[in-house]
Amino acid sequence: MQEIIFFGNGPLSEYALEGLADYKIIFHAHTREDLEEAVRLKEANPEAIGVLASFGVLIPSSVLEVFEPEGILNIHPSLLPLYRGASPIESAILAGNTEFGVSVMKLVPEMDAGPIYNQATFSNPPLDKDFLYRELAHAGAAMISSILKTGEWPKAVPQDNAKATFCGKLDKSMSYLTPETDTAEQTLRKIVAFSGYPKAKYTFYGKNCIILEAHILDSGETAPVSLPCADGVSLSIDFLQPEGKKPMDAKSFLNGYAK
Repeated sequence: MQEIIFFGNGPLSEYALEGLADYKIIFHAHTREDLEEAVRLKEANPEAIGVLASFGVLIPSSVLEVFEPEGILNIHPSLLPLYRGASPIESAILAGNTEFGVSVMKLVPEMDAGPIYNQATFSNPPLDKDFLYRELAHAGAAMISSILKTGEWPKAVPQDNAKATFCGKLDKSMSYLTPETDTAEQTLRKIVAFSGYPKAKYTFYGKNCIILEAHILDSGETAPVSLPCADGVSLSIDFLQPEGKKPMDAKSFLNGYAK
């Protein structure tokens, strides 16, 4: 059974591990402090392959060199060179993209700039952040599995740096929705992109709330709690969590706070 030294943390890495369940993970590096052990194990197990998915730390050249000539395979959830950086899925959602993708590349010291082994594209997937994380991670793991099972490494194609775009980390300053300037579609995409973290927030009936689920109202449709947006279209706020309270559906919220 092929042995893997895995680098990663967060949902992308967990889903990638699901897709690599047929392989033996001899070490899972979660933090920078784990890199020394990863190097030791690679030197002791030269046939082990390095795989990275959402590690959050740039791997230094001294570590990359130990994994040559194959290098460390990186699952990055975008169609590189687009969306290099920390939030590719969220950034693609916020940008209004209907096409998403995942790249398997060779890790290099520069962020997400390595040559690409393979890519997969998903057109018009559900606007669901967890779905995208799962499907893109599984697709990346499947491409790696194909390489490992056949032993045939495809030619790595250099990225076109002139076409590169970049995305940063999400932070809490982004949380509060601005429907007075955003369309309903833009507001919904923020709710989806910010699910988990940093969490989309808005104030209803004087109560700060995290918005958990919403949808765009059809013409003539009504909702217990709605959010009018700049384009004259409203969102139905389906599930939300008032500050300091448990999540609840909109009707329960209305019964408790619209007084």
